[in-house]
Amino acid sequence: MKQMGFFHEDDRLLRLSEMGDPLEKITMTIDWEMFRPMLNKALRKESKGPGGRPPYDYVMMFKILLLQMWYGIADDNTEYLINDRLSFQRFLGLNLGDKVPDAKTIWLFRETLSTRGVEKDLFLLFAKQMEAQGVITRSGSIVDASFIDAPKQRNNREENKDIKQGKIPEDWSDNKRRQKDTDARWTKKNDEKHFGYKNHVKVDKDSKMIIDFSATDASVHDSQEIVDMIDLMDKVLYADSAYTGRDLFRAILDKNPNLILQINEKGYRSHPLTENQKESNRIKSKIRARVEHVFGHMTNSMGGMMIRCIGKRRANGAIALKNLAYNMSRYVYLHTANRVPMPT
Repeated sequence: MKQMGFFHEDDRLLRLSEMGDPLEKITMTIDWEMFRPMLNKALRKESKGPGGRPPYDYVMMFKILLLQMWYGIADDNTEYLINDRLSFQRFLGLNLGDKVPDAKTIWLFRETLSTRGVEKDLFLLFAKQMEAQGVITRSGSIVDASFIDAPKQRNNREENKDIKQGKIPEDWSDNKRRQKDTDARWTKKNDEKHFGYKNHVKVDKDSKMIIDFSATDASVHDSQEIVDMIDLMDKVLYADSAYTGRDLFRAILDKNPNLILQINEKGYRSHPLTENQKESNRIKSKIRARVEHVFGHMTNSMGGMMIRCIGKRRANGAIALKNLAYNMSRYVYLHTANRVPMPT
């Protein structure tokens, strides 16, 4: 076997660049330093004196969490792939001789970030930059929700009854409690059962980037989170027929009286839709369907609509990172295709 030469690593990286390394495009497009002040404020610890190993760079660790979202990989596999792939190492700013964070370190960083509740702030920071650059235009907003499946729980009927009442079964040991997700819920839609959470999103009509989101358990109806996501910057709102009802319309317009509602109408057994209503729904759906492209990308290109963590706090963080990772991917695509204004 040939020995590794001095320039072999550079030659291999050059070849990856020529083949269109997607992570290199992300590195060159995203301003990663914008996240450093927020990460430093949330994670920095007071010094306890000399000694001890210095922490890994926070921005690099943050990039690792995003890698997990883009590629749908768990902690142990992430450690292996960083050691194995030159493209991952270059994205993280590591050389072959640098020490790679192990799976436990990655888990601890994500857990600390989740405990501090910083993930949505990081998402909003990037979304606001996209608005400042004119990428997110706010000419129209689309709302929808998608299930985020969690590891299924095998509980008996009495245990499920206690959990629905907000109680923890008394006979569960501490170790068993740590393995059980008592925040996730079962629900059924179109004869399909889901256990876990929901990702409620508001998407920009023009850029197909997520402006805002809310994470709930899977049993929460789509319409229950929409009002909190409405703001005065919204001009036109598109949604499917799940978001109908006089009380809901009144609550939305109380939040933004100037908002134009383009919500699909719903037919009933005794009052089916007229042909004019069907045509109106068809026109609205041409725009509303753009939100499905967001969930489609997450499903087909980001490891699917599922999370591996347990509990609402961790689920909130994972959903925030998934939405942020999507927005970054979308921005890089728009930037590469010259469909967005150049940053000043």
